[in-house]
Amino acid sequence: MSIFQYEKDQDGIVTVTMNMTGPVNAMNAEYYDAMHETIAKLEAEQGLTGVVIASAKKVFFAGGDLNDLLAAKREDAADFFVSGEAMKADLRRLEKLPVPVVAAINGAALGGGYEICLSCNHRVAFNHKTVQIGLPECSLGLYPGAGGVVRLSKLIGVEKALPLILEGKRLTPEKALAAGLIDQTVESLDELVPAAKSFILESKGNEDAAVQPWDKKGFRIPGGAINTPRNAQLAVMAPTMLHQKTRGLMPQMTAAMDVAFQASMLDVDTALRIEGREFAKVATGPVAKNMISAFFFQLNQINGGASRPKNVEKQLTRKVGILGAGMMGQGIAYVSAMAGIEVVLKDISLEAAKKGKSYTEKLLAKRVARGRMDEAKAKGILDLIHASDKNEDLQGCDLIIEAVFENIGLKHNITKEIEPYLSEDGFWGSNTSTLPITQLAEASAKPENFIGIHFFSPVDKMPLVEIICGEKTSDEALAKAFDYTMQIRKTPIVVNDSLGFFTSRTFGTYLDEAAQLLTEGTHPKRIDNLGKAIGMPVGPLQIQDETSLELSRKAQETWAEMGVTDKWGNGDVIRRVIKDMITDNGRGGRHHGGGYYEYHEDGSKNIWPPLYDLYYNADYEISDQDIKDRLMFRQVIETMKCLETGVLRSVADANIGSIFGIGAPAHTGGFVQFVNTYGFDNFIQRCEELEAKFGERFACPDIVKERAESGELFA
Repeated sequence: MSIFQYEKDQDGIVTVTMNMTGPVNAMNAEYYDAMHETIAKLEAEQGLTGVVIASAKKVFFAGGDLNDLLAAKREDAADFFVSGEAMKADLRRLEKLPVPVVAAINGAALGGGYEICLSCNHRVAFNHKTVQIGLPECSLGLYPGAGGVVRLSKLIGVEKALPLILEGKRLTPEKALAAGLIDQTVESLDELVPAAKSFILESKGNEDAAVQPWDKKGFRIPGGAINTPRNAQLAVMAPTMLHQKTRGLMPQMTAAMDVAFQASMLDVDTALRIEGREFAKVATGPVAKNMISAFFFQLNQINGGASRPKNVEKQLTRKVGILGAGMMGQGIAYVSAMAGIEVVLKDISLEAAKKGKSYTEKLLAKRVARGRMDEAKAKGILDLIHASDKNEDLQGCDLIIEAVFENIGLKHNITKEIEPYLSEDGFWGSNTSTLPITQLAEASAKPENFIGIHFFSPVDKMPLVEIICGEKTSDEALAKAFDYTMQIRKTPIVVNDSLGFFTSRTFGTYLDEAAQLLTEGTHPKRIDNLGKAIGMPVGPLQIQDETSLELSRKAQETWAEMGVTDKWGNGDVIRRVIKDMITDNGRGGRHHGGGYYEYHEDGSKNIWPPLYDLYYNADYEISDQDIKDRLMFRQVIETMKCLETGVLRSVADANIGSIFGIGAPAHTGGFVQFVNTYGFDNFIQRCEELEAKFGERFACPDIVKERAESGELFA
């Protein structure tokens, strides 16, 4: 049987049903041959009145084959362009057939799938939540290169098309209809192909129904071309805003905007050729490789349970106890209740517990106000949270998460006091960001049921959870924590025990290197600006203000109590800064009245003026590149140390953890992938240069030198 089933009915309508080998339809060699053969057959068909493009899979069409795209090399760009143009030529032939062509969208039509739909004259979709429509390629380091940028820009105008393309929005059929991406919806699958055929039959005699808007004489793009006076502001502001957002590190977005602008001024064939030429450069470049590896293959690997013990059955969390209703505890309560889990939110006073519950109430009220949830559902979710000051209310919890201050003595006391309230096979999770799980578990009667579950703030927005296994943590406890994390719709990475684990250790180097630069005399704004220039979401001084210098002080005190001061490197500089800022000047961070910055009621901020007197030296000379590399390499080196010593269990955990938990620049594909792309020999050489100039903290880890000898990439 052909992978493209071809059926002509008595009305002369041919239904082409895509049914490719494997679970989904995808743009690969099999597709190219099938589509090319089908187009030729349609062009030769006698008595043809219309064409319906349908799918036999649950997903209409999954898009390009990412394995092929990952394998494409820079030196292959010319051949890549030629093959891409051949594939696009078939879609051009499809839309130039002399009869109406209708896409019958039964499932997700994303990326290449929606680009096929754009090559049809009419688009009908099944109105169901499982159906998503859009062009998400930019989120994978690519852009819609099979006609998506050109056709969508010409269909709805540049101003409306660009946000959909650059942000990779996935729309429900109703929203896609409202945005002009599709033309019609049906309420059942049984109606889909008949509705497509009805459009064709109703269009008999209407030649316009078989002609794309951009092929009609006198066509004008909605909203006008980018070079018209009415679009002057868009032409100037859009590139500026994009650069502010991406810092010039996302070539796929720059290229997509440029193609959209040109598509608004040029004929469709010229615009499609430009789109293809630029796409060949982007798709064979390093950013595409990095982002496809991380955001598709490695993220799927993690979410698919690669780090979860295979010998343990899936466990559902039904009742979770949360100890501490502060910033972290209240966030954990919210995401747990949103997942339908019964929550006991306990604090030392009922007032504090109720205040923590009110956080969920406020977030739900926002969802209701925005029309994203009805009041009945919001009430049901809020009712799942029981605010309490009584230990007895925790009776029977199958998971208790402790989210109190980072003090090992306090955590030990709480474990001893409350652990007995767990169900017989219950598990204990500590939401600690730095304290070793093995030591915390010393207070537990069942250390095999004790595990670290490290959330990131704000919990409702941050997608990552770092699961930490102590020396005695069992596979059952790991499976429980993993399943709970997936249940609350977070991404779990699994690491082994260590002071600071992976994320806090690595993030700490970003802050420490900023302190080193500051005390050397570097202008504080320059440090933050260059931190953002490498692709970090926020400059290191600003982020330390947000997380609070006070937190760094408490961590130093805790480590001193535990006898592990300077375990991961000399902390003299950060201790000096803590003394200067907090002890001598009371500058503990944004939520303590200000830190490196002064914060004003109107939302503005400026560097705290005395900071210049404390550290700034106008005569200190250092290049921008050295600053950028110091801020990046410290984090990458620490990541490689974690991988080398077994704190990190996999490259996927390292890359996804660094992006989602630390804010590693997305274009790098994560801190380990950064080394792959930089090149082992180049990385070793740059480490040697930085070490010679700035100290042994830049010494290259042996694991990189070993890979340089073997030539094997980290994967």
